[in-house]
Amino acid sequence: MISQKIIQIASNTKYSGLNNNFTHKSTVKNSLCGDKIKIQLIANSMKISSMRYEVEACIFCEASASLMAKKIKDYSINNLKKDIKILKDNIKNSKSNYPSKFREFKHLASKKNINRANCVILPLEALLKAFKL
Repeated sequence: MISQKIIQIASNTKYSGLNNNFTHKSTVKNSLCGDKIKIQLIANSMKISSMRYEVEACIFCEASASLMAKKIKDYSINNLKKDIKILKDNIKNSKSNYPSKFREFKHLASKKNINRANCVILPLEALLKAFKL
């Protein structure tokens, strides 16, 4: 059963919808389940100003994209690869040592949702691809 918190996170569609105003973009598809995400980012060489996304995916991927778009504003690109690596490891292994900015991801990465870890990670993969990290 999907928790009310996951539904609440996925329901925040403030950053949903592409607008063709971007400096970086990527599209990633999960070959296991078919989830697909497109992201558009505005960033300079130092930090990310904004992220927009469009998903054809399950609620876990949608919630993850929503959280990431919310949390990524003013994020340092230098910290991105390291923090996403930690975040991915926590999600895959249901750990709780999240970078402070990404603590809300613990709601998506419980042990009962471990089989959906790749769905939660898909937006993170799209970010790495957009910056070629």
